[in-house]
Formats: sequence, structure tokens, C-alpha cells
Amino acid sequence: MLIGYMHYRKNPLGLNKAYAFAAAAKAEGAELLYFSPGAVNKSTINGYIYRNGEWVNTVSRYPDVICNVAGFTNDKQLEIIEKLEKEVPFTSYSIGSKLTVFENLKKYKVFSEYLLPSEKVVSAKHFFTLSDKYPEMVLKPSWGHQGKDVYFIQRDAGAFKILPGIGKDYTADEISEFIFEKIKNDEYIAQPYINCRTKAGEPYDLRLHTQKGAEGEWLAPYIYPRISSSGGIVCNISQGACTEEIGVFMRREFAEHSYDANKHIEIFALQLAGHLDQIQRELYNEELDELGIDIGLDKNRRIYIYEVNWRPGHPPLPNIDLSIIRNKVKYAMYLAGKNTGGNQ
Repeated sequence: MLIGYMHYRKNPLGLNKAYAFAAAAKAEGAELLYFSPGAVNKSTINGYIYRNGEWVNTVSRYPDVICNVAGFTNDKQLEIIEKLEKEVPFTSYSIGSKLTVFENLKKYKVFSEYLLPSEKVVSAKHFFTLSDKYPEMVLKPSWGHQGKDVYFIQRDAGAFKILPGIGKDYTADEISEFIFEKIKNDEYIAQPYINCRTKAGEPYDLRLHTQKGAEGEWLAPYIYPRISSSGGIVCNISQGACTEEIGVFMRREFAEHSYDANKHIEIFALQLAGHLDQIQRELYNEELDELGIDIGLDKNRRIYIYEVNWRPGHPPLPNIDLSIIRNKVKYAMYLAGKNTGGNQ
């Protein structure tokens, strides 16, 4: 079986993840073809296969399945990808913006009780209306990632505080200008702030990393906390948050309730991933392969969905990167076999 690994870089030299994919594929009895969209021809691909300790340039047939691990914006690349997708099954599909995911979940109702109220901010006037409802809110880009451009905004009488910020209160005119600059070119959503904190007062959230496995079943291989500093607000590893093993965290924070809370969250992750997969099939005739679900817990351990991401980053914990990749390879092989009736 030949698994394609499509990336925007022309060659895999120095790309450790491509090497890990090649190693995992070999261990599972398959072979990996690395390529970029520009290397795709009418019936062949000019790509790279790892053999005898090095990447070897080769002209290959189309793979049986393609792991589309990277995003593309170039029109020519997108045109090639669209044609290729008609010939070969892809593993990953976008679930849309954060707002789209929430609207779909509200429409299908099954998980609507877990959703935070979320609205697209359309104007400064609209923002002030929202701040009346939510004196403490989170403002974030609908297409954002890695916690970038996420703000905590607190309304206190006629002034506003923003974190991260410059350590001053904003007047109504100043916050209007701030909001205008943010929504001028990007879609931003506002959500009420949930006071999800550790016993030590540190803001945290939980990342539920879900994937499909060798039989196309949903797995929740990694659940882990992302803990900000007591003065921080964004619980994202790339923004300075830290993490630890989930069992240690749950025992410290929830004591005798830790086991039940952990199992509840794991079941929630699997059920939500399966539900979103069903929505994707019904609306777009596509299947999902991997999701990063971010949740918060209130003081009663009630779950709130902050956001759902496709192509989530790998958990920043030791010795698990390869197992995440191995699951991706196994699912790719399952998808290829399913596409050809299991005759690989």
C-alpha cells in the first residue's frame, strides 16, 4: 500500500514529521510517498520515498490514500489538489470556522447544552450590546489558532480592561477603535468568560485530542490540561501555557471525584467527535479523521465547549508524537482499503 504525504515544502529534507510518518508507515507494512502539489502530473507524481537511510527522488503512481497534513492557499495548488481529490481519498477535511462549528452543533441540538453563547461581532455598537450581557468576555478570531489574538475584556462601569494589554483602562471611544481595527479584516466572535481555574487560581482548559484508528473508530488517545499563569488568560502551549499528565492534574484538582470526572470527559470527547463526524457526512459528504476539542469546567464540573479544531497540534507531552502519527497511518490504511473494497 502506498500512502501519500502532501506538504507545501518541495522536499522532505529536515522535516522530522515526514520521517516519522515514513517510519510508521513502514512498520505497518506500507510505504510513504512525500510530495508537494507542484509535483503532481497527469497520472504520476514526482515525489520522495525513504529507502536505505535517505530520501530518494522517484516517479510514482498515484498513492492509495493521501494524508493532507498541511494547509494551502495558492490558487494553482488548490486547483491541483481539487483534481487529485477526485482520484484519491484524502484523510482530512476542514470543519469550518469556530462559528460554523457552533452553528452546526446548535442546529443539530444534541450537544447544544454544552455550547458557550457565541456571536460574531459586527460593529462597535454590537460589541457594547454584548458587553452589557457579558461584563467579562473572550474575544477571538473565528479562524484563529494557537491562541493568537485572543483577548479577555472586562467591563467595569464605563471603562474596559483588556488582557493581554498595555496595563491601562480603555474608554468607550478607545475600545470602539480597538474593536473596529480587529473586525475590519477578520471575523471575530465573542463568548462569555468561564472562570475555569485550578485550586491555585490559574486559568486552565482541557484539550481533548481525538483521532480515528485502524478500524475507522474514534479514539481519545490524549486528554491534557493547558494551564496558564495566574495573571494569564490564554491557555495555549504556544502562548506560554504549561501542561502535565492528566491523571496527576485530575487527582489534585478533583480528589475523590477525579476518576468519574476523567471518564465522563473521555466519553464526552468520543461522543462529540462522532457527532461532528456525522454532521460532516450529512452536510458535506466528507469524513473527519482528527479533532482537537477545547473545553472548560465550571465549579460544578459542568462541561463547556470553547472551540473545536481540525488538524490539532500534537500534544506537548513526551513519547506520544509517534503514537499520534501511527494512528494517522493506520486510519489512512483503513481508508485506502475501504475505498478499494479491502483489496489492498
